[in-house]
Amino acid sequence: MSQVAPPAVPTAGAGALSLPVSPTTALQWLRDMHLIREFEVRCMQSYQEKKIGGFCHVYIGQEAVAVGCVAAMRPEDPIVTAYRDHGHALARGMTSRACMAEMYGRVDGCAKGKGGSMHMFDRPNNLFGGHGIVGAQTPLGVGLAFATKYEDEVINGGKSRRVSLSFLGDGAVNQGSFYEAMNLSGLLDLPVIFIIENNGYSMGTAIQRGTTMSHDLCIKGRAHGLREATIDGMDVLSVYRDMKALVEWCRENSRPAIVDMKCYRFKGHSMSDPRKYRTREEEAHHESNDPIITLEHTLTHAGVLDEAKLAAMLKLVREEVREAIAFANASEVTPETELYKDVFVEPWGKYTGSSLPEFMGGATNACTFRATDGKEGLV
Repeated sequence: MSQVAPPAVPTAGAGALSLPVSPTTALQWLRDMHLIREFEVRCMQSYQEKKIGGFCHVYIGQEAVAVGCVAAMRPEDPIVTAYRDHGHALARGMTSRACMAEMYGRVDGCAKGKGGSMHMFDRPNNLFGGHGIVGAQTPLGVGLAFATKYEDEVINGGKSRRVSLSFLGDGAVNQGSFYEAMNLSGLLDLPVIFIIENNGYSMGTAIQRGTTMSHDLCIKGRAHGLREATIDGMDVLSVYRDMKALVEWCRENSRPAIVDMKCYRFKGHSMSDPRKYRTREEEAHHESNDPIITLEHTLTHAGVLDEAKLAAMLKLVREEVREAIAFANASEVTPETELYKDVFVEPWGKYTGSSLPEFMGGATNACTFRATDGKEGLV
């Protein structure tokens, strides 16, 4: 099948800059990126203080990807991602309190402390989790797209109107489940977009050493007839413009797509990564292209940001993250009784069913299943 490029999107020219969104929205994106950066820096500190256990993969350097992609979506569009997921959770609307409490393994976390760093879930905001098995979230993204299309077209008798995002790292493109997912999405005309956050390294292996055609990852989807786009993931305005066009094409045509999102993580693969596979000169070169600084310069040039506004924004962001840490410290350690909850069992089994975390309002321990009247989950 011949390659079909996504619709062309005009770019801002030099001189008098025209933003693709309102100044208020652009400033909100800058605030969201700063929040993710500050949150991750404090997570690194908390990890070193042994308040966060297990694996911890920070999102520093890739903030423009999550913020720009989420901005291009509608609230009802599902999102699923891999284990570097704090940035996606915050960009999607999870509170920093619920996110930090989950990092600390506390009962007030988004998954009641049972998921931790790699498993951020936020059902009200249609974030269907970070997932720890490499590439395993890609079939889930296809399943979400199938579910929304079936509900829109079959149950409600209308037109498919939602698009699902399935994020993955460049190391996951060699997993067989990814190709099965793309094949199925193409066969069933499912509105899902596979976003490869291509930061150049599969953990500690440079992409060209382990992946064929690493210079053009979109070719992985070409055989399955997927729409494709290569996007500069270090510029949130570029991410938004290109993703918005692609998302709306997928929404209108109910077809899948693949994105080679070029980005770079400033820190290691995880907190235990000594980063010996790349030079400090390479890191410094890419850090000079910081997506947050790029947006600050753009907004200053557009006349919507000055030093006073930036200082006030940073003050509020730091206060929010400090308060989130205080909230996490004060939250109860998840009790052992939670081991027997949130386990999928028959209603007549020995377990007590499920209950929602505090930030979602709680729920009774009664197991129910999806009904055709549109109600779902817990009563």
